[in-house]
Amino acid sequence: MNKFTDKTLLITGGTGSFGNAVLKRFLTTDIGEIRIFSRDEKKQDDMRHEYQAAYPEYADKIKFYIGDVRDIASVRGAMHGVDYIFHAAALKQVPSCEFFPMEAVRTNVIGTDNVLTAAIEAGVKVIIGLSTDKAAYPVNAMGTSKAMMEKVIVAKSRTVSPEKTKICCTRYGNVMCSRGSVIPLWIDQIKAGKPITITEPKMTRFIMALEEAVDLVLFAFENGISGDILVQKAPACTIETLAQAVKELFHSEQDIKIIGIRHGEKMYETLLTNEECAKAADMGNFYRVPSDKRDLNYDKYFSQGDTQRNVLTEFNSNNTTILNVEQVKEKLLSLDYIRSELENWEIK
Repeated sequence: MNKFTDKTLLITGGTGSFGNAVLKRFLTTDIGEIRIFSRDEKKQDDMRHEYQAAYPEYADKIKFYIGDVRDIASVRGAMHGVDYIFHAAALKQVPSCEFFPMEAVRTNVIGTDNVLTAAIEAGVKVIIGLSTDKAAYPVNAMGTSKAMMEKVIVAKSRTVSPEKTKICCTRYGNVMCSRGSVIPLWIDQIKAGKPITITEPKMTRFIMALEEAVDLVLFAFENGISGDILVQKAPACTIETLAQAVKELFHSEQDIKIIGIRHGEKMYETLLTNEECAKAADMGNFYRVPSDKRDLNYDKYFSQGDTQRNVLTEFNSNNTTILNVEQVKEKLLSLDYIRSELENWEIK
């Protein structure tokens, strides 16, 4: 953490699950300041009171900025003195983006360009953007907007010296128990005595904890080269396995009700496309996808080419490590949220 000593970190969309996880990781370290940039004053006020109560000796390190990534003027207003940025602001709900695709474009694509433009102007040293597995082979508006976000990040990295500003992107799958995820919904359904609703039992999804999402961003911060997309080798499970694991943890007798696939959903998700695998570097628990360094003068590539490619093929939630019910339960029990909910459930 010594690179963060006395530094200023800005988190866009900082009132969300990722922003809270970063705060809990960094707040008690020797970081100088953490700026929370978002458009919801109620969430900011709730967060302010929460951290003042929980970390009274450190809460003054947190500074709150009201603004919207869609408005570059408000973004610029939060940039003075910033050293590093974790760009988490996004529209993430697949169905809502299907119905309002231009809203996804305004936040996920134009908003990202605004953040990068303002950051480069302000001399920010490192920017890490957060993307999603839905950006690989996108079939829905959310994934398509995130794919374009990644393209903006990679293209922008070519316009600035990496010694001045390093720009990288992380891509990961479902974060368990994050805001808007399905597990809290199932727990609420169990508490209310209602059936547990799932979309399609055989659907597979990558799963990771919030702490692992923070680890991936920090890995990109430390090891990424400007223009890189970095991916964690996450495990996956079927939706049926995940629901069964939650049922067993909460000793629920409720039925599992299948409601069908929602707008824009896929049967499985991809973290690395076949095309990206051709040049991806294996870094142990992570993959690094370097940006295409070629320029627009394609004539020279008719005589110069690289016929070698990796043997790695598409990395998706069907061909990664598939967890069984017991393994998923073990992963769930590592989460503070689940342990807290179980404790409250058992008390009642």
